[in-house]
Amino acid sequence: MHSLIEQNATALGFEVVEVERAPQGLLRISIDRPQGEGAVTVGDCERLSDQLTHVFMVENVDYARLEVSSPGVDRPLVKPADFVRFAGAEITLKLRTMVGGQRKFEGVLQTPEGEDFAIEFDTPGGRSQLRFKFADVEKARLVPKLDFKRKTR
Repeated sequence: MHSLIEQNATALGFEVVEVERAPQGLLRISIDRPQGEGAVTVGDCERLSDQLTHVFMVENVDYARLEVSSPGVDRPLVKPADFVRFAGAEITLKLRTMVGGQRKFEGVLQTPEGEDFAIEFDTPGGRSQLRFKFADVEKARLVPKLDFKRKTR
């Protein structure tokens, strides 16, 4: 089913971020636009939802409700390509194992070097850097950057 969703989303110009089967037959799909193509709109979600509804009917995919949405301002980083795409962004990172007595870090994602990733963060003694592999990551998300200031004319 995941490949069916991926194939249809890609054909419409979207990237699948997450697919989740939730209780009571809910199928939740989170999509994004490729880098530099702006944010996901309600119309984008509607287009993919309509497409998948037809495809699922033809393919006899079992689900009760379909929800297609954007990944939100705290977008999860779920693939190695996400860590490449969002280099320079502030992220929260939770590792599978402890490093220096902690598993959770918040800082700026550095440009990857091959299969090695890094995050730079503040410590009481100054700036520090943690290197890690994608397999070490339990969860990673962008830190939301919201500006509620009204623009003046």
